[in-house]
Amino acid sequence: MKKLFKFCFFIIAIYLFLYINNHWIVTTEHVLESEKVPQSFDGFRMTQVSDLHDALFGDHQEKLVKKVEATDPDVIFITGDVIDSNRYNLEQSLQAVREFVKIADVYYVIGNHEVATNKVQEIYEALTAIGVHVMPNTSTVLERHGEQISIIGIEDPLNGYETQSMLSTALAGVDKENLKVLLAHRPEKFNTYVANNVDLVFSGHAHGGQIRVPFVGGLVAPGQGFFPKYTAGTFEDGETTMYVSRGLGNSTVPYRIFNLPQLVVVELKAA
Repeated sequence: MKKLFKFCFFIIAIYLFLYINNHWIVTTEHVLESEKVPQSFDGFRMTQVSDLHDALFGDHQEKLVKKVEATDPDVIFITGDVIDSNRYNLEQSLQAVREFVKIADVYYVIGNHEVATNKVQEIYEALTAIGVHVMPNTSTVLERHGEQISIIGIEDPLNGYETQSMLSTALAGVDKENLKVLLAHRPEKFNTYVANNVDLVFSGHAHGGQIRVPFVGGLVAPGQGFFPKYTAGTFEDGETTMYVSRGLGNSTVPYRIFNLPQLVVVELKAA
């Protein structure tokens, strides 16, 4: 009987460990201080949602929506893989996004999973219809009291185009004096973002390394292999700062280990 009790306790403990690791959303906040941040954008808050992969967080994504709303965002950035190509369910993914657009303006770029479905146009049309700003290798301007920052979005290179080519297209016409905020799914292209003098990058894709080894970091990431460099956190080179989200959902590997789902918030501060 004692052995059975221990076995049952062990199974319950493993279940709770996996449940918490895959459903407990944490919010990580950063402050970016720069002379390029206009005074009217001082305190401007940007919340990043990445790699949802059709994951569910409560009925109708209620837990996720409340977490995003609690960050008090001025804008929400979705940096790819809002769906999963292995179990494509666009309607399920849109449950959260429909609520996001009620909170703040939402800007979106695709990830590799959108490309893999061969339904990018369908996804773009569905998101545009509910009020999302889709950013396929393009840019836009956010304006406050006559001052501006630029939002740039690029697609995923699984579409067959080089990152540099897509970024050049997106940057065409962008005012060099503006703070340039890039939404790009792939963090391993950091050197390309640096070479193009992007100020701030929001990225995802790596899922935090899926399994995070304590005091070491992520175990593996697509495009980076084992013990990858760009899985989570802040990376700086010159005037470029990149924030990599651990994301929210899973794909081929069904569980996260020591790797809680994450929202990333960056608040701008004028220097």
